[in-house]
Amino acid sequence: MKKIFVLLSLLAIANLFGQEQRFQGQPPVNAVPTDSKPVQKQWKGQFAFPDQGITFSNEFDGARLNGLVQNNDSTYTLLITSENTPINTSPWYAFKVWGKRPMTIDVWLTYQADNKHRYYPKLSHDGVHWTALDSLRYVEIGKGEKAFGPGSLPKKVKMRLEVGPDTLWVAGQELENSARVNAWMDSISQKKFVTKNTIGKSREGRNLNLLSIGDTDSKNMIMIISRQHPPEVTGYLTMKSFVETLSSNTKLAKKFRKEFTIYVVPLMNPDGVDNGFWRHNTGGIDLNRDWANFNQPETSAVKDFMEGMVEKTQGKFYFGIDFHSTWDDIYYTVDPELHGNMPNLVSTWLDGLKKRIEGYDPNIKPNGDLVPTTVSRNYFFVKHGAEALVFEVGDNTPRDFLKEKAEKGAEALMEIMLERIKDIP
Repeated sequence: MKKIFVLLSLLAIANLFGQEQRFQGQPPVNAVPTDSKPVQKQWKGQFAFPDQGITFSNEFDGARLNGLVQNNDSTYTLLITSENTPINTSPWYAFKVWGKRPMTIDVWLTYQADNKHRYYPKLSHDGVHWTALDSLRYVEIGKGEKAFGPGSLPKKVKMRLEVGPDTLWVAGQELENSARVNAWMDSISQKKFVTKNTIGKSREGRNLNLLSIGDTDSKNMIMIISRQHPPEVTGYLTMKSFVETLSSNTKLAKKFRKEFTIYVVPLMNPDGVDNGFWRHNTGGIDLNRDWANFNQPETSAVKDFMEGMVEKTQGKFYFGIDFHSTWDDIYYTVDPELHGNMPNLVSTWLDGLKKRIEGYDPNIKPNGDLVPTTVSRNYFFVKHGAEALVFEVGDNTPRDFLKEKAEKGAEALMEIMLERIKDIP
């Protein structure tokens, strides 16, 4: 009996340790007011130090650099502040730096009170191709002891950079501003079955663009959105590969598009992205808290589009997915006991994805508390009956694994939905 007790105790400890090592997800989302409030725009320009021949700049879409001081001939401290408060810990930074001659400089990143450094630095010489900073040139100060979340983050970091006449770009993630997103949309819309349209305007007047993939008279529809939160680039990159697979020339994709039309809003928050915001739109609001009130033009545009398509086609949305990024991969699903237009689609899909990727065990967190709708997943399910989820991709997920999950996930989804639609009148 004593041996059994010891064994059970060891198993309980091992299980507890395993849970601590795996991301447990964000706390429940609470409904909050979504009436617009002020935001702080950053001053745009160049921070020049003629004696050292060094210049920093935030003169590009997606930049975030709010202040800068020189510590000595080769050390600089940058201040990064948010668009408003309160705000979650997701400090976005992006800047350019160059020098008259090759030299090594140290750059400290600091943040406003109670915020910490989150995104590991990426470097580029063209703003398109990016590599992670060498870890030997990266120092964290005041790092937390937790495995995930704000408790794991450092208070500030130091980067050692090689600069010269060739401009160096530095950012928390790959720079995917509205110009680059629209260029991708233009590229994919060259396919004869893909069209690009504008369904509304952001608060600052930027286009909210949508891709329609397949027959727009179809009664069977799916909805894909991403980038409600500006820095969440890994979710956007996963969405790209997911959509590219759905719009590919494989037999499976062609067959899928005969049954389902895919609608995609790749950039829900173009103002926030181009202004280098941490979280919000220029109404000062987290868009993924506005899916009950619809006080912001970006969420209202998607709502009006989806409801308009249902009225036009007398059809249904069967699936809805919202791509985000967080500390580690996690799927926020609707409680599988709740049934929409294609019951248990999401759970079956995630089982299929697990089988397709060796050693992959999807981290799933279901939720049955859907009213008020507040977030996109809840709106998709409650209003439209779409089997819905938020897919949060880890900040540091390897880019080749992003692509693999997206491609195999899209393939599994198409196979399951094609099989299920046969049984729906």
